[in-house]
Amino acid sequence: MTELRNVEADLSRFRARVLVASVAVLVLFVLLLTRLVVLQVVRHEELDEQAEANRTAIVPIVPNRGLILDRNGIVLATNYSAYTLEITPSRLARPLDTVVDELAQIIEIQARDKRRFKKLLEESKSIDSLPIRTKLTDEEVARFTVQRFRFPGVDIKARLFRNYPYGELASHAIGYIGRVNQAEKKQMEDWEEEDQANYRGTEYIGKLGVEQSYEKQLHGITGVEQVETSAGGRAVRKLASTPATPGNTVRLSIDIKLQKLVEDLYGDRRGALVAIDPKTGEVLAFVSKPTFDPNLFVDGIDQENWAALNESIDKPLLNRALRGTYPPGSTFKPYMALAALETGKRRPEQAISDPGFFWFGGHQFRDDKPGGHGTVDMYKSIVQSCDTYYYILANDMGVDLMHEQLSHYGFGEITGIDIQGESKGLLPSTEWKRKAYRRPEQQKWYAGETISLGIGQGYNNFTPLQMATAMATISNPAGARMQPHLVKEIVDTTTKKGEPVAPQQVGQLTAKPENLAIIRKAMVGVTIEGTSAAAFRGAGYTSGGKTGTAQVVGIAQGAKYSHANTEERHRDHALYIAYAPAEDPKIAIGMIVENAGFGAAAAAPIARRAFDYYLLGQYPSEEDIAAVKVGKATTPIGTPRPAAEFAWPPANSAAAGAPATPASAGAMPVAAVPTGQLIAAAFSPVAHATVGIPTAGTTLWVPRWREAPAYGPGAGAKPAAAAAKPATAAASAAKPLRIANRNAPARPAPPLRAPPEPSSGGPATPAAPAE
Repeated sequence: MTELRNVEADLSRFRARVLVASVAVLVLFVLLLTRLVVLQVVRHEELDEQAEANRTAIVPIVPNRGLILDRNGIVLATNYSAYTLEITPSRLARPLDTVVDELAQIIEIQARDKRRFKKLLEESKSIDSLPIRTKLTDEEVARFTVQRFRFPGVDIKARLFRNYPYGELASHAIGYIGRVNQAEKKQMEDWEEEDQANYRGTEYIGKLGVEQSYEKQLHGITGVEQVETSAGGRAVRKLASTPATPGNTVRLSIDIKLQKLVEDLYGDRRGALVAIDPKTGEVLAFVSKPTFDPNLFVDGIDQENWAALNESIDKPLLNRALRGTYPPGSTFKPYMALAALETGKRRPEQAISDPGFFWFGGHQFRDDKPGGHGTVDMYKSIVQSCDTYYYILANDMGVDLMHEQLSHYGFGEITGIDIQGESKGLLPSTEWKRKAYRRPEQQKWYAGETISLGIGQGYNNFTPLQMATAMATISNPAGARMQPHLVKEIVDTTTKKGEPVAPQQVGQLTAKPENLAIIRKAMVGVTIEGTSAAAFRGAGYTSGGKTGTAQVVGIAQGAKYSHANTEERHRDHALYIAYAPAEDPKIAIGMIVENAGFGAAAAAPIARRAFDYYLLGQYPSEEDIAAVKVGKATTPIGTPRPAAEFAWPPANSAAAGAPATPASAGAMPVAAVPTGQLIAAAFSPVAHATVGIPTAGTTLWVPRWREAPAYGPGAGAKPAAAAAKPATAAASAAKPLRIANRNAPARPAPPLRAPPEPSSGGPATPAAPAE
């Protein structure tokens, strides 16, 4: 029996299927149409921007860092361009170690370069371009360029490097720059959005000194480039750009020739000197010995050099002028005498009979002169530096009255100088001791502790900067305490106009003019008939000063100090404070020569030569400089030279010789970098001009360097020093640390440590060192 098909049922099922299929097609079509509307209409602008971003790249143009000049326009910090071999880890097609080993067969890559790269890699993101070698020669650039196709993710770039042409000279004042570390990147996250945007693409930042404190003025304003890229991410052509604005020029108040002279006079000895204009607070010299070469830190200091600096017993990284704290010794006496006059504790004619010692609490506080100075009034106590006079005076005044009176000069306070890291020092009081110690027996102030304070020993600890500021204050005819500052003027690189740093008064002496006159007369007497008379014999001006010798270690009762028989680092410090001319002071000095003995023999001669240079324009003879270096000259010897004829750059300066990184070695000095300089027509510009292999018929370009600022406001011709080619060799006048200047693992600036505070067990009984 044959079964017949149900045609109607089949048609019904077919129609249902067609309907379902039609609905599905319609729905899909509607969805497609909707998606098209969303993509073409609703998200048109967003997707258009994404498409444009795929075709183009936005690259920050890092501005040229501003120059640093001395007060006379001599360039102390500049820039030069050099080629670097850089790796972007995220773009590598093979293991990093394999790539580095193969690169080493083409370009010399030492173990220190690998360690440095590893350190940078730990501190950076994988998308960052990091240098494996810097300052390539032209030959090395050519060798890599030929084989670049083998190394995706590896490029040669032209970067600007900071250069300090005089090496170690004034390094503690100028400071240095270094790569931005993770801690600094974290700090930048708290900046204003505008400031964060300005530092996009910036890899280097000021780490110390003026470079750190004036970072934003020196950095400039970052520009932006829009470039068209190929499918492989290579730049093809520039579409638009907003040029970067170079950093401003910072002109210091320092006279670099005076700085060089003082550093030379210190020789291999340790210490610090600060010279200030009493009327404006301008710092004329800022010396800390020994120094260091800031060029070592620019691209990351290697482990060998870091160990040599950080582990040196001489502590070259310690800014002694700013952070070193020392007992002031007898340089404290003029301030004590003025406090006695102001409080009525002494009259100028009131005298004591000095037997050469002072007994208190069963202890003998000795004077430096056996048998004493005889009858001593206030004038003689300063001129001949009588310790017994000030033992008695300190006992009569008490520690808290001394603290109240001497704080007027800035002792134990931050001066507010315009670089970071200043130590506060210590001007003791009973309140200070209660807060400084935990145990009740340590918190108690003992009367015997007051005695040694009178001659600048005991708990007294001040920085050379504070000593210079106090000297400037007491010598200022108006009695004004001016805030010291290293920067004299900031010159806008766009307008070429300078904005002077206005002097700022931070205190005012309330001392009676007649009392100030008595102290100033006595300080003049020191240089005419007193402890520094030999150093200032025959000077063509009148100066005031006070010698000081500060005890480093305690001397037992009855023992006699012997300079020759004492271990070098346990010998007394030599100090000197001074101002000149006495009638109208233009310069004031506070200084220390560590472990050098008598202030009259080791410190005062340096101050004399500094005054001769600054006031008379005289540069000491070569034999005189050699003798002062080793403490063998007081009065100048030989015939001084006119300072104007002193050759600059000096013969032993790095700037006087050939550049350490000449153009033939892939470096291009740019003391004043022209805006339109073409590095190489065949190189394409990703960020800092990535070097690539040009293709036929392709027009490639390089971002142009920017115009460097003028050498000081209203400057016409560039000074001779500015024309000198930069170098990275040290320019130390003293014995330099013999360390190699090579790139290696980047490390942050080391912490600066001041000498330790006095021990909790009270100061040693002073042996009353001679001046």
